[in-house]
Amino acid sequence: MDLTTGIRVRPGAAGDLTELTEIYNHYVVHTPVTFDIEPVTVEERRAWLDSHPATGRHRLLVAEEAGRVLGYATSSPFRDKRAYETSVETSIYLGPGHTGRGLGGLLYRSLFEALADEDVHRAYAGITQPNVASMRLHERFGFRPAGLLEQVGRKFGTFWDVAWLERRMA
Repeated sequence: MDLTTGIRVRPGAAGDLTELTEIYNHYVVHTPVTFDIEPVTVEERRAWLDSHPATGRHRLLVAEEAGRVLGYATSSPFRDKRAYETSVETSIYLGPGHTGRGLGGLLYRSLFEALADEDVHRAYAGITQPNVASMRLHERFGFRPAGLLEQVGRKFGTFWDVAWLERRMA
């Protein structure tokens, strides 16, 4: 049974900003997945949204069902220096209650199809450990281990490792 039937993947838009911020803040408040400590405001997220146009290397795709944003995937600059411009960092955030439906795979498939015609050489993902589901998803899409940063971030009074994964794009 396909749990993604009826779900539309499209570029993120200004009208999605409140829902995107709510999804992200769920992870800020309840998980070590992101190392932001305090929730962000919609206004603080506006520059992030604006940095992900509908075309180019840096994309924001949303999964939508019946007009509601269920989750999103992004490709963002890996580092600011110009020599890194053909490398992107990818991520996926799904709304609470929308995991386990295949949305992550649907979003990543759509993101990598969108990036196929762009000048992207490598994609990277940093995954706070442990996160078995995210590791499996990334491995399904051809990501391979690139390194482990041990106890690199402290959140909720605990130090967390981050596994870095790499995917060849070209």
